[in-house]
Amino acid sequence: MATDTKDIAHAVDAAAVMGLLPDRPRLLALGEPTHGEDALLGLRNELFRQFVEEEGYRTIAIESDCVAGLVVDDYVTSGTGTLAQVMESGFGHGWGALEANRELVRWMRAHNVRADAEGRPVSERLRFAGFDGPLEITHAASPRQALTALHRHLAAHVEADLLPCDAETLDRLLGDDGRWTDPAAMTDPSRSAGQSAESSRLRLLADDLVALLEEQTPHLIAATSREEWDRARLYGRAATGLLRYHHRMADASPARMARLCALRDSMMAGNLLALADRGPVLVHGHNSHLQRGRSTVRMWEGPVEWWSAGALVSARLGREYAFVATALGTIRHRGVDTPPPDTLEGRLYALPGDRCLLGARRLAVALGARPPAPRVSPWFGYAPLDPAGLADSDGIVFVRDVVRG
Repeated sequence: MATDTKDIAHAVDAAAVMGLLPDRPRLLALGEPTHGEDALLGLRNELFRQFVEEEGYRTIAIESDCVAGLVVDDYVTSGTGTLAQVMESGFGHGWGALEANRELVRWMRAHNVRADAEGRPVSERLRFAGFDGPLEITHAASPRQALTALHRHLAAHVEADLLPCDAETLDRLLGDDGRWTDPAAMTDPSRSAGQSAESSRLRLLADDLVALLEEQTPHLIAATSREEWDRARLYGRAATGLLRYHHRMADASPARMARLCALRDSMMAGNLLALADRGPVLVHGHNSHLQRGRSTVRMWEGPVEWWSAGALVSARLGREYAFVATALGTIRHRGVDTPPPDTLEGRLYALPGDRCLLGARRLAVALGARPPAPRVSPWFGYAPLDPAGLADSDGIVFVRDVVRG
């Protein structure tokens, strides 16, 4: 294996990644096979710095709450709040506690502050975005924050008689946020408020508010800014997406979990397509969300399959979307030991060095007509690469050993 691939294994850096791609993408996605490992996040940070300094990138988007991510963006662009506050409230999934994420935010803020008092020009400032919905494994957020923010933006800038409702009506229909965020609803559809009369009414109102936002685009951009309009659109995507998600949580049909997974990735895709207008953007998330093929996972109800965000975005952007997956050898502190030699990861583990970058299609050719055996993970939190889908990616970053920091 080492002899077969010695000429296609490269150092892991921005220039080498760009050298694998036929075109300069608007969205360059870097996947990871597991979450929460500072070693992988540190590699992401290192690559992002290189893309900023060598390739002119200005935005990074990570698999985190899109609404909460606005808090981080405000901090790195204008210094709003403190680093501690941002790490507490600006991330989903508890990822504000990870040191590598803290270091990313700290570096982005420092980069945006020049020695003079003015800071960097707006066009040169680094931007942060979350591209996930306001969703957690245990529950989905209340639509209150996104829906009321959208309504507040419109109420401030359009005639009152154009609004489909007033703020008091929204508040009454939303009710207690606890009924939206009840963790029991994730596994028990009867506990969800997503198909109540109030929820159905809110879905119609959210649709009307988003339609009004689009209808008033020229006026709203002139009255505020393109930036504020973009933010309002994000609130609209989050509000309508959450209401759809809650509606499906109340569905007791066998397709329930497949629909929930599909809705989540559809929300991700909508956010990524909106960010593509800023391009180029470095996107970081799980391989399963960023790959070009269908995603699968085994849940308590059995196997679930859906189209990933990467597949949806790739269908729209074509070669302006690029995907580099990450594979790894060991995570010994999670019980993931040396991979079997007949697996893809085992073949890569035979290569020298701690990490390398390979072109996916050239690697597929080097592996020969008989693909490696799929690796079976002993830990639920790590997903090995599917050898059959290797050629659907543009490159593979291989990290030999993930060591606890």
